[in-house]
Amino acid sequence: MQINISGHHIDVTEALRDYVSKKLGKLATHYDGITSIQVTLGIEKQRQKAEAVFHVRNADLAASVEEEDMYVAIDLLAQKLDRQLLKYKEKNIDRLQGASR
Repeated sequence: MQINISGHHIDVTEALRDYVSKKLGKLATHYDGITSIQVTLGIEKQRQKAEAVFHVRNADLAASVEEEDMYVAIDLLAQKLDRQLLKYKEKNIDRLQGASR
């Protein structure tokens, strides 16, 4: 899994890079089909913004969070993507097993 981290109006420090890698790296334990993650950290006025796009088999999962603190935004982003990833995994398993709802 490859994690690309970029900044928009912000210098991405090594501490931010490590924090993002640690938080989003944990998501790979839920689903091993993640090929790459593109993370963009930015500042718009007084709000800290974190966006991410997961590239998984046959789909892209995206989330965006705005908060006052960058680390809180990264935490909430990881939670959002975790929920999306588990839902995607569940739908994929149901589809493979032939379940119809």
